[in-house]
Amino acid sequence: MKRIGMLTSGGDCQSLNATMRAVVMGLYHNLGEVEIYGFLDGYKGLMYENYKKMNLDDFAEIINDGGTILGTSRQPFKLMNEPDENGLDKVKAMKKTYKKLKLDALVILGGNGTHKTANLLSTEGLNIVTLPKTIDNDIWGTDMTFGFQSAVDIATHSIDCVRTTARSHHRVFVVEIMGHKVGWMTLYAGIAGGADVILLPEIPYDTDKVIEAIKKREEAGKSYSLIVIAEGAMTKEDAALSKKKFKAKYEKTPFSSSGVLAKELLEKSGREVRVTNPGHAQRGGNPCAYDRVISTRLGSYAAKLVAQEKFGYMVSLRGSHIYPVPLEEVAGKLKYVPIDACEIIDAKNIGISFGD
Repeated sequence: MKRIGMLTSGGDCQSLNATMRAVVMGLYHNLGEVEIYGFLDGYKGLMYENYKKMNLDDFAEIINDGGTILGTSRQPFKLMNEPDENGLDKVKAMKKTYKKLKLDALVILGGNGTHKTANLLSTEGLNIVTLPKTIDNDIWGTDMTFGFQSAVDIATHSIDCVRTTARSHHRVFVVEIMGHKVGWMTLYAGIAGGADVILLPEIPYDTDKVIEAIKKREEAGKSYSLIVIAEGAMTKEDAALSKKKFKAKYEKTPFSSSGVLAKELLEKSGREVRVTNPGHAQRGGNPCAYDRVISTRLGSYAAKLVAQEKFGYMVSLRGSHIYPVPLEEVAGKLKYVPIDACEIIDAKNIGISFGD
């Protein structure tokens, strides 16, 4: 009988449970009876032998549940080779737990940092299969991550709600969307929400260009404007700073992309600005139908890789097909929004400003 471990690591998202369900159902379908060990709170569970033995019934009814039934935590990769506060060798401890339970494979669901550690464990000799989880859709090697579309739907709903009050009060509204380094969520939610200006981390913006877009709307008889900004978007001036100078500039007042923009708009144009931040609501709630479908497909394929004993891969979606991608090609890479992305070109073609 095969013994399979599973964990969810990093930030949560809406479709982790749906994906685990598909993995487990696929394992039972392909292998018959299996033993499933769920590690609690991500890599912590693997480090400290905190796990529970599970079966098919534990996963049968969770396709529509958000979050993760295993819990999760963030374990920075840069600290993975450093002992914990009690001197524990983290990598050695994870390998020990894996071998103690006599696992045949470990299935890991997570984002960029998670994949770095997964690749490390793979090079250490553990049988690893991973799945691409993040609301940011920034994992290299896959067109889509599960959780992304659900988060975009929530962000879009927030923009829709803001539109009515912006129109009623004739104001400029700034909606800040999650995305520290990569702007896929902001781009998609901005387009779907009918934003007038979309500001991304990949395209440093000129505040004067944003004001120009607002003025153009006013001249066309529009009494309000919607600006959607990623949490990592910066002015051209801030983007040109070194990390040291940037940190010094915002030492007393922590950086907030929406706050910086609102302040500059007020100072340069005198316009009344309101800021809305949906925050962690974007990664909460139930998964949308699209995420449930791709989670089922990705999880099913992961189970097939385990059954075929093909390890060291992340399962990815490219176009409409599922493929395995070697972990060493994924680890440490981010999938940025290209400045010539077709979505950006098409958005500009209908008059949306990107502040450049």
